[in-house]
Amino acid sequence: QVELITEWMRVGFIHGVMNTDNVALSGETIDYGPCAFMDSYHPETVFSSIDQRGRYAYGNQPVITQWNLARFAETLIPLIDDDADRAVETAEALIKSHTERYARRWLEMMRGKLGLFGDEDHDAALATDLLDWMARHDVDHTNTFRDLIGGATPPGEPFQNDEFGDWHRRWQARLGRNGKADEDAWALMRRHNPAVIPRNHQVEAALSAAVRDGDLAPVKALLAALDDPYRDRGPDDPYRQPPAPGEQVLRTFCGT
Repeated sequence: QVELITEWMRVGFIHGVMNTDNVALSGETIDYGPCAFMDSYHPETVFSSIDQRGRYAYGNQPVITQWNLARFAETLIPLIDDDADRAVETAEALIKSHTERYARRWLEMMRGKLGLFGDEDHDAALATDLLDWMARHDVDHTNTFRDLIGGATPPGEPFQNDEFGDWHRRWQARLGRNGKADEDAWALMRRHNPAVIPRNHQVEAALSAAVRDGDLAPVKALLAALDDPYRDRGPDDPYRQPPAPGEQVLRTFCGT
């Protein structure tokens, strides 16, 4: 479960209905109904039309996973130990370990997204400071990380302010302590940061063309792009483009 949720967080995926009945012991899940990928980064992002309070928001997914596992553990108490108190103590210790296990795996994942090798005490702060800045400035999750590859400053006005410049200098200094060539850092980032995700407005447009006009070409083109999501693409590539204001998909529904 830790591995599954970490991968969702890596690419900005929101399941939307991460109920206990959608969780499998194999570290997989089912019921991909109101799921979607974030465009602009924010931990409170919700797409599901039935999630009125943000229970399954992007940033809540690790906590919800722990809650789901706790409910599962409750059903196993009679099997863990004949002594109910010892069984509860054993189960609680394991469930509580989820927080540390996830934090450790999340930081490993974020080091990959930022091209960092080794382990420094301030790596978590470096990652969270960037994410906090991204949330405040409404910048694209996928493109921000992809545009950092090579060490350049991403294009666009928000990235020109002093606050981002300060973070960028801290990041550059940390890259300088990698002990590896810059090309190794860029290769690591390419493996962790897709250039293409199934953006909601593109999925909607492809499905509409298929249903309304019987035209499957947009579906096939989108699937072809998603077949190689880590390939370098120019900034003007249509599958890298965030939605225009009128194209934004803000709600998704079960059964669609």
